[in-house]
Amino acid sequence: MKKIVLFIIFGLTLLTVKLIFASPGVTVGEINEKTLTLVDCYKLALKQSELIAVDLEKIKQAESHFTQALGTALPQISFSRSDTRNYSEISKSSNISFEQKFIFKQTLFSGFKEFAGMAGSRLEKQQRENETRWAEQLLFLDVSDAFYLLLELREDLKALETIKTSIEDRIKDLKTREELGKSRKSETVTNEVQLYNIEAAVMDDKRQEAVAKELLEFLIGQPVAEITESNIDMSLREETDYMKYANSRPDVKAAELQWKTDKKRSTVAKSGLFPTVTVESDYYNHRTSSPTDSDWSTILNIDVPIFSGTTTFGQITEANLVAKQSQLLSKRALRSAVSDIHNIYTNVVMLKSQTELLSKALNSAEINYTLQLKDYKSNLVNNLDVLTALQDWETAKRNYINISYETKRFYWQLLVVSNNLKLEIK
Repeated sequence: MKKIVLFIIFGLTLLTVKLIFASPGVTVGEINEKTLTLVDCYKLALKQSELIAVDLEKIKQAESHFTQALGTALPQISFSRSDTRNYSEISKSSNISFEQKFIFKQTLFSGFKEFAGMAGSRLEKQQRENETRWAEQLLFLDVSDAFYLLLELREDLKALETIKTSIEDRIKDLKTREELGKSRKSETVTNEVQLYNIEAAVMDDKRQEAVAKELLEFLIGQPVAEITESNIDMSLREETDYMKYANSRPDVKAAELQWKTDKKRSTVAKSGLFPTVTVESDYYNHRTSSPTDSDWSTILNIDVPIFSGTTTFGQITEANLVAKQSQLLSKRALRSAVSDIHNIYTNVVMLKSQTELLSKALNSAEINYTLQLKDYKSNLVNNLDVLTALQDWETAKRNYINISYETKRFYWQLLVVSNNLKLEIK
C-alpha cells in the first residue's frame, strides 16, 4: 500500500512539472534565451548592483540617526535599587537601609541641540535617497553603454561579413577571368589582401564583442543571449528646456542637502555655549531611608557652561568650516550639472547631423560600388576602381554604424544629466 501511495505522489509530481514547463512563457529555453531590451537589462542590473544595495543601507543608517536624535528629546525612564549597610564600632551594630525607585529624567533645554539633530537627520535621509537615485541613473548609463557597444559590434560584424562575401565573390570572378586571360594574377592578389584585412577586422570585432558581452553580463548578473533595442524618439528640444532641470538633478539635490545638514551640525556645536536644564523625578515604590513617608522627589538641574577651555569654540569653528565647504561643493555640483548638459547637448546635436551626412555617404558609396561593378563587367573600369569603391562602401558603412550608436549613447547621457530619464522600473 505504501509503495502505491509513493508511486501516485511521484506520478502527480512529474505531471505537475511537465505542465509547468509546457506552459507558454515559462519554459527553461525561453527563460535562458529571452531577448533582452535595454530596460530589461537595467532591471536586472538594479537587482544585481552591490553599490545600490550599499546606498539603500545608508538610507537606513540615516533613519537610525534620526531615532538617536529623537531619543535625546524624549524622557528617559530607568529603575534603580540601592542597599546601604552602616556598621558602628561603638554600638557594635549595623544599620541596613535600602531603596528602590523609578527615575524619570527629561531635558527641558539644551540649546535646541536635539531639534537640530533631528532636522539634520531628516535632511541626511533625503540626501541619501537622492544619492541612491543618482547612483541608479549612473548605473543606467553603464548598462546602456555596454548594451549599445554590444549592439554596435554585432552590427559591425554583420557589415564586415557582407563586405567579406562581396570580396569573395570578386575573387571568384577574377579567378574565372584569369583563366580566360581577361584578368591579371595581381588583381586577384590585391583582392585577397583586402579579404585578409577584413578577416582580421572580423577577429578584432569578435574579441571586442566578447569583452562587451562579458561586461554586460557582469552588470546584469546573468548570461546574455540576444539583445534588441526598442524604438527611440531622439527628437531634441531646445537646450534651455534641459537646463531648467539642472537644479533638480539628484546629485545636485544631494549636495545641497549635505550643506543644509552640515549647517544643522553647526547649530548642534553652538549648543555647547547654552545652559542645560533638566528635571529628574524619583518615584519610590519601597524605601527604608529618610524620609520614609515620602514617595516622590524632584530635582531641577541647571548647568551653565562658564569655561571649558577652547573646546567648544574649536568645535563651532570646525562645524562652520565644514558647512562652508559643503556650500562650495553644492555650488560646484550645480555648475557641473549645467556644464554637463551643455557639453552633451552639443555632442548630440553634432552627432545627429553627422549621422545624417554619413547616411547619405553610405547610400552614395553603395550606389557607386554597384555602378563600378556594372561598368567593370562592361570593361569600362578596371579592378582597382571596383576595389576602391568597395573599400569606400566598407568605410562608409562602418563609420555610419559607429556614429549612429554613439549618438544613441550620448542621447541617453543627455536624458540622465538633465534629469529627464523617465523609466517605469517595476
